Parts: sequence; C-alpha cells; structure tokens
Amino acid sequence: MVRKLEGLSEEELQRIRLLVGEAFVSNELFHNWGTEAERREDVLKYMAVYVDFAYGAGELYANEDMTGFIGLEDSRKKKVGPQMKMLFKLFTTIPFYRIKQLMKFINRIGEGNKSYAEKPHIDVLMVCVDKAHQGKGIAKELVDFAKEMSDAEGLPLLIDTDMESYAQMYEYMGCELYNKITADNGVTRYNLCYKK
Repeated sequence: MVRKLEGLSEEELQRIRLLVGEAFVSNELFHNWGTEAERREDVLKYMAVYVDFAYGAGELYANEDMTGFIGLEDSRKKKVGPQMKMLFKLFTTIPFYRIKQLMKFINRIGEGNKSYAEKPHIDVLMVCVDKAHQGKGIAKELVDFAKEMSDAEGLPLLIDTDMESYAQMYEYMGCELYNKITADNGVTRYNLCYKK
C-alpha cells in the first residue's frame, strides 16, 4: 500500500534524502557533473533539496515499508511557496556552475513534453527504490499507484527520465514513449505518458 508521507521525524527524512540521493548519483541527468565519484556529494545535496520540496509540498509518497518513494504533482495544484524555497536552497547549496550546467541541459530538452504539459496533468517528480530492495516489484507498485491517481483524476500521467532502461521499464508498465530528445551534451530525455 502506498501512502502520502506526513509527520516524518528529521531522522526519517534524512534517511530518505540519502536513499534518494544515492539512487540518483548514476542518473544521466547529472552527466556533466563529472564521474559518479566527482558528482556524488553535489547530487546528494541536490536530491536532498528535491526530497524536501516534494515532502514540503505534500507530494511525496512511499510504500508501506518505506523502501520505495514517488513524487506526484497535480499541475492544477502547483505549490509555488515550496518551489521558490527549493530554488533558493538549490542556489545556496549547490555550486553555481553546477546549476548553470544543469539548467542549460534542461532548457534544451524542456519542450519535449509540451504537448501534454500545457494541459492539466499529473507529473511524476521522481521514482526511487532502495538499491537493496530493487527487483521486488516496488517500482511497479509505485507506478500503479500513480496510474490509479491519474485514472481517478481523469488526467494524463507524465513521466520524464534521462535513463533509457527506466524509459523501457515505464513502457513495460503501460506508459507510452511519445518523445525523446538528445541534448548536445549527449544526454537523452525520454518523455512518457499514461492515460486511460
């Protein structure tokens, strides 16, 4: 059973920040930040800020034993305050040149989901499963929960990823790959959608 996370202790939140950060160190999104060893510290900081944003906005969900996490944002209910707080924290936590590299990439691939993103939808902010628990169907449980939310709201579910293997996994779970674009840094963004 997947549930919204509320009332977490700082210890619980810190465990989630670290788990999510470790999962994203190898993500192609951070390709320009150097080798995994070179970028690890900054990716952990970046993802900690992102986890805090999703949690603070009431958009962070977990499976029952808290080994898998998903962020889900209804585009009709965007939380401007938490977004502004996240941006401020990113610019004060991550070296500016790292943010500049990331924004350059995001600007190049940002229009990839325009056909869906301009209309009401649910965004998958992230999907993360503890490395020690991967291969047990947890990602499917999280994505199924997101699909149920999409069905209940009558909105398409959008998933963007920079990892080909994840795009293939989401396709296997019933999402349609409708666009892919490769930036000049060699990283490809895969745009997927689920709609009933």
